[in-house]
Amino acid sequence: QLTMSLNSSTLLNEENAQGPKRNTECLESLELQTPSSFQDNPLQQLQLASQEVLEKAKKSGRSKCPQCNSSRMFYCYTCFVPVETVPTKEIPTVKLPLKIDIIKHPNETDGKSTAVHAKLLAPDDVTIYKYPCIPEYEETRHEIALIFPGPNSVSVKDIAFHLQKYSKKGVCASNDDCSREPLLKKAKVEPEEEKNPNECISSSRSEGTRLKKVIFIDSTWNQTNKIITDERLQGLLQIELKTRKTCFWRHQKGKPDTYLSTIEAIYYFLVDYHQEILKESYKGQYDNLLFFFSFMHTLIKDAKCCAGKE
Repeated sequence: QLTMSLNSSTLLNEENAQGPKRNTECLESLELQTPSSFQDNPLQQLQLASQEVLEKAKKSGRSKCPQCNSSRMFYCYTCFVPVETVPTKEIPTVKLPLKIDIIKHPNETDGKSTAVHAKLLAPDDVTIYKYPCIPEYEETRHEIALIFPGPNSVSVKDIAFHLQKYSKKGVCASNDDCSREPLLKKAKVEPEEEKNPNECISSSRSEGTRLKKVIFIDSTWNQTNKIITDERLQGLLQIELKTRKTCFWRHQKGKPDTYLSTIEAIYYFLVDYHQEILKESYKGQYDNLLFFFSFMHTLIKDAKCCAGKE
């Protein structure tokens, strides 16, 4: 959902070529706000690492991907690495309290997706899959939530309660003895990777929840049906983020402004999770997930202003 084949001189041409209907609604509404109301924009309040490296890269233009040698701006959206003009050591790294799987629609253009931001900024905790190649979640469904709006979706604050209900249905949520027989003989969960102490932080601080992984779908909203109806995603706890509004410049016409881009959804979920489940005050721990997003938002806004798009 986010094209990075941009610089300030070509930005508007590329945006217009893709159709202004998709991408100007949210941004134009931001530009029409008064200075005082604009301060309420959460992107203005982020605690971010220095974006000087992106400013320099913008001035120098497109650069090569160190892995595939493709010409890119800021990073390669197929290899998930910064380009040569953006040293990895100058890109912030964010540690997440749980693992994240992103399922990308096969028809979603790589260069338009904000999912790559999560992989770049939290490489140890984020995995991107291209549908239909996704994991089997059956054995660990009592530890997983799917972020997607729907009639059965619950709020973040209700995660612990609903995961406990999943456990009562016959899947053990801990290593302790269960009063019920296991649902399947293969109920023992095989470790996906080396355990990290932060993965279990929720179980010790949040009234019994064992949430260890969250799934996000990366596609246009009109493409989601193909993925959300996949049998491998059925029966998962479904979470909806209802109180946030998108700042994405490609907000899709006809959809509510609470339909977020992928990186926004990840960020806002983690902020809510930190406060509602971990029960800790939020002090900007995940703000750098919007490191690229906020920079691009400003770049596009400035380019539109220069072109008289206000």
